[in-house]
Amino acid sequence: MAPGHVAYGLGAQYGLRISADTVAAWERGLALPGEKELTALAGVLWCAPGDLLTAARTLREHRVARGLAVDELARLLGVAVSAYQRMEDSGRWRGNERQSAALSEALELTAADFVTATGRNEELGELLRSAVTTRWQAYTRPVAKLVPLERRRLQDVLEQLHSEYQALMVSTLSWSTGGPERAGSDGEAGRAFLDGIVERFWGTAGA
Repeated sequence: MAPGHVAYGLGAQYGLRISADTVAAWERGLALPGEKELTALAGVLWCAPGDLLTAARTLREHRVARGLAVDELARLLGVAVSAYQRMEDSGRWRGNERQSAALSEALELTAADFVTATGRNEELGELLRSAVTTRWQAYTRPVAKLVPLERRRLQDVLEQLHSEYQALMVSTLSWSTGGPERAGSDGEAGRAFLDGIVERFWGTAGA
């Protein structure tokens, strides 16, 4: 189908006045369709909305990929439509534990997807950096509030990351071959470890 054919289908089937140039811009990634346009586009192309998206990261993207309307998802979660819409628009999830579990189930989110979609990656990164550089035990509970992982598994992951980072830092004290030059390179490795702590956390957790 050429862009003109798609534009015609959007108009004929869904009453949307979309030009062929706009469809071409969507194809090239120069513009993005709105939610209504994306749903219609999927209908014209005989596919699911999620098939037209790259890996979903936001609540909206996950919701659209599952073909759920705002009011439908809000009802599944037991929250007011306006309250859910505000959370989706802001990218900050404010639901309680039960609602968070319902959200993960409705949108089929992994633990990593949940943290990213609810805007908690930055906060998780700060907690993890503190956990590996100080006493990891003190951060089990704060991290557990952000991450839907079983407590024992979470403790194992934090302990392992702490051990790996501390072992890396101990190596900076070594003044064997290379002396200060080696210490400097290991210091860079330590900074890289902390910069990638969230990805390393999920890799260690197997999520």
